[in-house]
Amino acid sequence: MTDDLRAMEERMAHLMRAVDDLSDVVAAQADEIDRLTRRMAQVMDRISAPDEGGAVFTDQRPPHW
Repeated sequence: MTDDLRAMEERMAHLMRAVDDLSDVVAAQADEIDRLTRRMAQVMDRISAPDEGGAVFTDQRPPHW
């Protein structure tokens, strides 16, 4: 009986460690997603902002037209 209990405790300890490791990965991914979302917003603001000539970049025809 004690061997079974010890085996279950050991397994539970390994599972708890795995959960903690996965939690750290998820937290790091959430931070990365937040950072990338902010960067994307900056890029979108820059694209939609008027350039030096006063024209909006998204309204300009490409040079090959």
